[in-house]
Amino acid sequence: MIDWKGVPRFRQSLRFKLVGLVFITTVVAIFTAWILSNNLVKSFYILDARSNLTTTYESCNQLFKDASGLPRPFVIAAEELYGNVENPSNATIFIVDYKNNELYSSVVVSEKTARSLQELIDANDFDALRNAEKKYKFQYHGSSYDLIGVLDNGNVIILERPMEQLNSGIVFSTRLFVIVAVVILSFEASIVLVISGTLTRPIIRMSHAARRMSKLNFEVKAPEDRSDEIGELGHSMNEMATQLEKSISELKSANASLAQDIEEKERLEEMRSEFLSHVSHELKTPLALIQGYSEGLKDTVNDDPESREFYCDVILDEASKMNALIMQLLNLNELEFGHTPLNIVRFDVVQQIRGILQSNKIMLEQKQVQLQAPPNTPVYVWADAFKMSEVFTNYLSNAIHYVKEGGVIRVTVEERMAVETSPDLHKEKKRVVRVSVYNQGPLLGEEALSKVFVKFYKEDAARTRSYGGSGIGLSIVEAIQKSHNQDYGVYNAEDGVVFYYELDSAKEHPDKGNAADPE
Repeated sequence: MIDWKGVPRFRQSLRFKLVGLVFITTVVAIFTAWILSNNLVKSFYILDARSNLTTTYESCNQLFKDASGLPRPFVIAAEELYGNVENPSNATIFIVDYKNNELYSSVVVSEKTARSLQELIDANDFDALRNAEKKYKFQYHGSSYDLIGVLDNGNVIILERPMEQLNSGIVFSTRLFVIVAVVILSFEASIVLVISGTLTRPIIRMSHAARRMSKLNFEVKAPEDRSDEIGELGHSMNEMATQLEKSISELKSANASLAQDIEEKERLEEMRSEFLSHVSHELKTPLALIQGYSEGLKDTVNDDPESREFYCDVILDEASKMNALIMQLLNLNELEFGHTPLNIVRFDVVQQIRGILQSNKIMLEQKQVQLQAPPNTPVYVWADAFKMSEVFTNYLSNAIHYVKEGGVIRVTVEERMAVETSPDLHKEKKRVVRVSVYNQGPLLGEEALSKVFVKFYKEDAARTRSYGGSGIGLSIVEAIQKSHNQDYGVYNAEDGVVFYYELDSAKEHPDKGNAADPE
């Protein structure tokens, strides 16, 4: 496995690797072609020179064939017909007439040239060429490449092509090859950069989406607006994210239920006896009032209507309180015994809070409360949304009852890191969302701070009873938070009390401050 540690990030990119692979492949191909062409180009130029020399030979042969049967003056005039010879090789033409001892030349013949021609004539057997099927041959002679042969009229022909022409052609071809190779490499690099950018851009977007999905942020979607394999991959990633979100929701629900099952047997007997004790205590007072006023109503049945109405109102009020108490007890009993399964979903806790605040607007206005609500910025959590609304409602109800007239109730929502202890006592950090409800009013005593979540506990029983409190609301909060395996609590703040509860964060962005905005 390749260790990419220490390698610059851009060199790890698919785009860099693709461009590098294409560039190296092209360089190798061009280098190979250059080596092959270097070995073949000379042979090509030699073949081309032979072909051109042959064309010149044929043209000269035809010229002298046409002039051979003409009178002598015309034969001499044939020297002037060299302009009519097809000479693509640009060779120097020498024709020797043995019969008349004449030399026809396309250039002025110097002594040196004459000696060189004589050496060629002496070194070759022209009689053999006259009798051969092919009446000419090729050979190197000094700094030239020559065609030596015999015309149909018997004259000797020598065509000289300087090697400088061949070498200059080879050099020119090599330079042209190098220039073309550089241009092709530059053009190809530009094209590959553009194409690789087009291909890798959606892959990079997909990588970013996958990274955010790995942090359980399933709002992000991979691009699937293409009809090729990349589009299919994006579609598959989105389907996987949907299924993963559903599985996580189910897993969290299962984990929460499992945690409840582990504790259920241990606390079952204790809760049952404690429940009966508190219920009997709480029902004793309203039952005594109902019994007393019923007897008084019976004894004073013939008295004035106002007294009877008052007695009846007291009886109805106490019965209503008993009914509310019983309903809360049933709800708490279901929560503590785990009879109500959790429905863990991902939802915006800020939206939920602001909705509950709106529903309690009349009660807040009656006490002239200065409400400070959290900013309307979505904060997503994993929890049972219905039960979390009950938790916040109990906190808000408690704050409304204890806030001083015209005081402040402030609700804040903030993300933070918390330490979670697993069943094997291993501690891990996790991101949570803390919801805090502050009410400006009397502080709680030390005993109240430690017992405020205990069922039926009332710091000021007379005051609690004046607004119908049973001491069960905060116990319901405790039961719901425990069922979620989440923290909760209360502490005194400056001239007030703060109740809070926490939930699993379902958002990946870093912590942000949530300063309260007054409404």
